[in-house]
Amino acid sequence: MGEKQIRILERAAFWLTFSAAASILFSIAVSSICLALAIATLLLSGAKLRLPPVKWPLGFFLLWTVVSLAMSANPAEGRPQIRKFFVYLTLVVVSSTFRDLASVKRLLLTIAVIATVSSLRALAQFSWQLQNCGGDYKCLVGERITGFMSHWMTFGGQIMIALLLLGAYLLWGHAGKRRGLWLIAAAIMALALFAGGTRSIWVATFVAGSLLLWMWKRWTVVIAPLLIAIALLAAPPFLKQRFTSIWKPQGQTDSNEHRRVSWRTGLRIIQAHPVFGIGPEHVKSHFKEYVPEDVKQLPEGWYGHLHNIYLHYAAERGLPALAALLGWLGLMLRDFARGLARAPAGPSDARFIIAGALATLIAILVGGVFEHNLGDSEVLVLFLAVMSCGYVALEELGVTGSRDYSGGGNGRVGSGDGSASGGREGDAGAQLPGEPGTGAAA
Repeated sequence: MGEKQIRILERAAFWLTFSAAASILFSIAVSSICLALAIATLLLSGAKLRLPPVKWPLGFFLLWTVVSLAMSANPAEGRPQIRKFFVYLTLVVVSSTFRDLASVKRLLLTIAVIATVSSLRALAQFSWQLQNCGGDYKCLVGERITGFMSHWMTFGGQIMIALLLLGAYLLWGHAGKRRGLWLIAAAIMALALFAGGTRSIWVATFVAGSLLLWMWKRWTVVIAPLLIAIALLAAPPFLKQRFTSIWKPQGQTDSNEHRRVSWRTGLRIIQAHPVFGIGPEHVKSHFKEYVPEDVKQLPEGWYGHLHNIYLHYAAERGLPALAALLGWLGLMLRDFARGLARAPAGPSDARFIIAGALATLIAILVGGVFEHNLGDSEVLVLFLAVMSCGYVALEELGVTGSRDYSGGGNGRVGSGDGSASGGREGDAGAQLPGEPGTGAAA
């Protein structure tokens, strides 16, 4: 294959990867097609495939999933979790095609733009629902806003990630003259997140957002609770009730008791199947067998998973799988913390990207206590893309020394114009999608 054809394939792989990561905010079908094409194009180009230095814990987690499935009562029932391995290739394609901070910044800001549009649609949905439900609490809880997604948990998870990324950009990026526009976009997403009424998303965003403020200027951490107080004062009764339901639930309409039963049942499954778990996708079909004896009637709610990623993966796939998951997430947490410690003081693309990745990771860890967020493919794809972008910034700072994440191949994949740029970050203002690079419930 000639040099020109290789360069075309490399550029195509980059834009297909870009499209796979961005389109997940409005269509998993489009994203999956782009991901498959990106993989095929990368293989055809002969470029070296790269992976962040997390292959051992992540690889063991995926391997133990297969072992757990083989040891389960009905392996065919768990095949959807094997098919989901495809989603984890997001780590490979983003790491293999994004090599400079300008390209990463373009992707993250594109995500913010799409998330803003989805939030506007969600706010329109909220207005319609307030009218249709007439203030009925149960009606509003049962039919929450979804934006471009099919479920409010998916919508909330995606907007949470986009808002944290944009928050990090506003604190450490070079927003320039467009800062006002980005502030408006952040406000729209925050309003949609609040209107969504998903409490686990509220808590996770509050914790991760407070962390960003603390890392920026410690005294600003008081801003988060002040904003919450102002929002509650101006909120319609539904959202005020939803907030107080955290400690004062409205009967079975709120999921407090449902989650407690799910968690207690999960612990019983773990006690019965500590090594291999009950099997991928088996919690749903065997849940009632492990419900505690004192629970005479199941509260209203969805019992297809345990509403907690730590309990769910341990119950499904065994404690070794949980250990591998914690190892993977913990390794990324350590790497991003080290990267921030090594990043130059003051605004920079590297600092905003790493801080955004760290905040995203913290939000997923916190939200995972209350919901099976990593089991949602639309959230998982976005999460994996952001984690990969964080490692691109770490590599720029020289933090990652793993051979898995060294250069390699012909070195050209990674910039939108197909150049061989290593991409030291620039100081130009933010780029809107399509602008040329600077070279730099719960």
